[in-house]
Amino acid sequence: MTFWTIMALMTAAAIFAVLWPLSRRNRIRGGSDIEVYRDQLDEIERDRAAGLIGEPEAIAARTEVSRRLIAAGDAAPPVEHPVEMSGGTIATGAPLWRRRATALAALVLLPIGAAALYLSVGAPMLPGQPHAERTARPPDQNSLAEMIARVEQRLEQHPEDGTGWEVIAPVYMRLGRFEDAVKARQNALRLLGPTAAREADLGEALTGLANGIVSAEAKAAFERAVALDASDFKARYFLGLALEQDGRPKEAAAAWRSLLAQAPPGAPWAAFVREQLARVEPGVAPPPGPSAEDVATASEMPADQRAAMIAGMVERLADRLKREGSDVEGWLRLMRAYMVLGDRDKARAAAGDARRALASEPDKVRQVEELAKGLGLEG
Repeated sequence: MTFWTIMALMTAAAIFAVLWPLSRRNRIRGGSDIEVYRDQLDEIERDRAAGLIGEPEAIAARTEVSRRLIAAGDAAPPVEHPVEMSGGTIATGAPLWRRRATALAALVLLPIGAAALYLSVGAPMLPGQPHAERTARPPDQNSLAEMIARVEQRLEQHPEDGTGWEVIAPVYMRLGRFEDAVKARQNALRLLGPTAAREADLGEALTGLANGIVSAEAKAAFERAVALDASDFKARYFLGLALEQDGRPKEAAAAWRSLLAQAPPGAPWAAFVREQLARVEPGVAPPPGPSAEDVATASEMPADQRAAMIAGMVERLADRLKREGSDVEGWLRLMRAYMVLGDRDKARAAAGDARRALASEPDKVRQVEELAKGLGLEG
């Protein structure tokens, strides 16, 4: 209703803008040019009398002004329906029937034309779409594919665009295209120069390509990152993971304890590292996993750090739930985390896995179903 009220007011304003000039009678100053030239003749005569100009100059000036005066009199247009007004003005205007016809057309045709135009190109029956609801939707996969295709096409034409390789690498990581991610990371390093973040990103891509195993090549990249910046948390975490995979869990635990001791307050990755530490230290129960708030906070990190932390946190939680499926809070956190990441399909799959794992516990299944309904995962 508010929309139509606004449209009506706008239409009324447009009609008023047309009718207002028609309601006024135009006025022009009669003989304005002629009066100016007469004043100039008087001024020439005063200047001659005062001795400011000589007689020859006065004659020449009077001749020129007189010529203009005659031309102005000949060029004055005829006035339609003149009416003498006080102060030397003349009121003019179009015939009354013309003004009335124009006013009628404005009153009738403007609203009809505006309504017809809106109904043909607008969508009056479409429900409102608030900005918050639109931005909460997961990204269109077709749009993402088109964006990737455009970037790849540009990189084919400009293979020396290091920034382009650096931009597309995190997208490859998120899509699980680790081989393409490795190539992109290597090109970014070669073209833009080595930094701790780029070396750590390369090691992360190599680890993903090896199905989560920190290979010798990946380990070398992480070591180069730490050499460039000893505080790089991603490289230090993966070096600890390499120690665990080499059968040295105590050294891995020590590396991760050192990393946690130097973590800044509120570091979004600290909960994930604590989970890994609890996993390798006997007798320490692992925490329930990252909350949706943890993942949302991590999403504010730089793109080159965000992908590894979020993916690692969520994947570790998913792996743990496969082993310990009775943790309903863990399942709920996993579903929320996937939704924060915009991966609705994985969130729906996690809800199905939770139902199967908790089938013998109806109360827990009900919690999963209520959250799935609240997240719009049903159907």
